[in-house]
Amino acid sequence: MATVEMVMPKMGESVMEGTVLAWLKNVGDTIEEDESILEVATDKVDTEIPATHAGVLKEVMAQEGDVIEVGKPIAIIEIDGEAGGSTPTPEEAPKANNPVEKAEEILETAISTASASNGTAVPRTSNSGKFFSPLVRSIAKEEGISVAELETIDGSGKEGRVTKNDILDYVRTRKSGGTSTSIPTAAPVMPSASHQPMPVAVDGGDEIIEMDRMRKMIAERMVASKHISPHVTSFVEADVTKVVAWRNKTKNEFFNREGEKLTFTPILIEAIVRAIKDFPMINVQIDGSNIVKKRAINIGMATALPSGNLIVPVIHNADQLSLVGITKKVNDLAKRARENKLKPDELQGGTYTVSNVGSFGNVMGTPIIMQPQVAIMALGAIQKKPSVVETPEGDMIGIRSKMFLSHSYDHRVVDGALGGMFVRKVADYLEEYDLNRGI
Repeated sequence: MATVEMVMPKMGESVMEGTVLAWLKNVGDTIEEDESILEVATDKVDTEIPATHAGVLKEVMAQEGDVIEVGKPIAIIEIDGEAGGSTPTPEEAPKANNPVEKAEEILETAISTASASNGTAVPRTSNSGKFFSPLVRSIAKEEGISVAELETIDGSGKEGRVTKNDILDYVRTRKSGGTSTSIPTAAPVMPSASHQPMPVAVDGGDEIIEMDRMRKMIAERMVASKHISPHVTSFVEADVTKVVAWRNKTKNEFFNREGEKLTFTPILIEAIVRAIKDFPMINVQIDGSNIVKKRAINIGMATALPSGNLIVPVIHNADQLSLVGITKKVNDLAKRARENKLKPDELQGGTYTVSNVGSFGNVMGTPIIMQPQVAIMALGAIQKKPSVVETPEGDMIGIRSKMFLSHSYDHRVVDGALGGMFVRKVADYLEEYDLNRGI
């Protein structure tokens, strides 16, 4: 019998580590290739990881709650015959997203004898349907936390699950009499020793909220992006009266024919894609002293989650999609992002990103670039404004629908001329919209 080493796979662009949430198989269990054997959480998505080989799970090298870097070993699998070839690299490792129907039964066996200190067993699912992982139940047992108390903890995990950090925060608060009196000992978000944050004075009535895993990662990446890329932002106010008129005229027919709501976002993304074709040096990335001109046009769309965090699913090959195709992709990705059902490959490969700040009523913004991209555009709210309109009879004042386009770009490779011409071209496509266009 031979053994192979299974490593933490890559689960998204710039994802460098994952947290083991739960093992779906026990040591000694027989497993099939591509069968989900553990659940892993990253800052972008929670997903189930499949076995890279069929055989027997001989050794688990990462425990629940451990944070493991991509490419590091997580398990040893015993297989028949000789180990043919090397263990797949993180890029080659399969990405599984299929649910395991018996996962809860497998998890239950790991804690079948667990009970709280008061003698009452902690079930895997409460009366209200709230799921508690083996790790959470183990901590609850050690700390004497009842099921009723667990019910009161707001979970930040998948489908509202209580995570290790959630229950540890609760334990700290309970031990301090209901309020925290010291700064959490988590590592600072700032990545550079030369840019340390100022000390924070904490008064007795202040509330201290520890960042969840996703918020920490977002903070680190936003700070890192500002350090990596010298950001410049150009603004253009676009007259989108024709876009508004066409969308209002078409949206009911579009819904009846396609079963999809037609929002402004896919129309705006379509204009951005057309402009990228005109200015392909916006669709680049930097590799050391080299500029990588990307062939594919993959549009990331920043999406706000119910938790308040942000995720960026990607519309791959957006230039090959019709407006109907873009609309269906936008609606599908946004819906599954809010439901935490995105697949890992839907979160990687972006070459340009769009952020719709107008959905929050903001008229403009200065978005931060998603590394390793070199540009991002914020779409402001559409507002009716009095505006000068040129007519054959002369200039007149009319009511026009207008919006600001805010284009942030990396000044290392995108100069003001290119950055400014690009956002102006997007505005031109919107202002010249064909009112007689079909669906």
